[in-house]
Amino acid sequence: MEKAKVYFSKDISSETLLKMYDAMGVELQGKVAVKISSGEPGGHNFLNPVLIKPMIDKVQGTIVECNTAYEGKRSNSKDHWQAVKEHGFMEIAPCDIMDEDGEFSIPVHGGVHLKENVVGEHLKNYDSMLVLSHFKGHAMGGFGGALKNISIGVASARGKALIHGVGDPEKLWTADHDSFLECMADADKSVIDYLGAKNMVYINVANRLSVDCDCDSHPAEPEMADIGIFASLDPVALDQASVDAVYQSEDEGKAALIERMESRNGIHTVDTAAKLGIGTKEYEIVEI
Repeated sequence: MEKAKVYFSKDISSETLLKMYDAMGVELQGKVAVKISSGEPGGHNFLNPVLIKPMIDKVQGTIVECNTAYEGKRSNSKDHWQAVKEHGFMEIAPCDIMDEDGEFSIPVHGGVHLKENVVGEHLKNYDSMLVLSHFKGHAMGGFGGALKNISIGVASARGKALIHGVGDPEKLWTADHDSFLECMADADKSVIDYLGAKNMVYINVANRLSVDCDCDSHPAEPEMADIGIFASLDPVALDQASVDAVYQSEDEGKAALIERMESRNGIHTVDTAAKLGIGTKEYEIVEI
């Protein structure tokens, strides 16, 4: 497999997001889902609605999310809608909680563990997807980027429990850790197969680099400075490049995020996704 192109800019702005999309040379067709994290109430690191509005306008997209598997302010649609509103997303675009009206199963072909992935019912309403991720740390995954956003993020609440529990929702928080990471890659493959690789575009915004995810209501403050924006048609290359940029940073504050990624073996998801043929870890950086 030839090297994937990963577009990069240190400038984190609405204008740069638009340049990234144009540089990739694709135009998402039909009804476009824009997958973000709506952010747990109490947290404040989720993507700024003002930053992403022009990008969503360009693709005429609908912001999509699913309910969480853990107890919190996004575990049911009523509370989740309130969070979406409070965080400013309803002011910038149409929004959709995809599992509000149920869920359905999509097959995992050739996965490591899972045979099926359970996703929000409304995924059926979309033809393509812009995966717009806030790259940062994560308490279980080590880091969250594109691969987490289309696995855990697109799964319904029950689907999230199946991924975390390696097929057994009763083992939500107790399943073998590396197997959970492999299940995220399984889920990634199912979503990409369902929508079609040509119908998906990926952007990681590496700012507010906390060791904690936007799903944390009380995230730690970032210890390192913002890095920039990465974009690619290959989610494996995109996440690999984002991780590499943390290691290559001259910012001494990177130590906390590196510890979080390594202690959770976060790169294992990227490695597994590459083995499943979702993309390649080999990339070239194209500066914008």
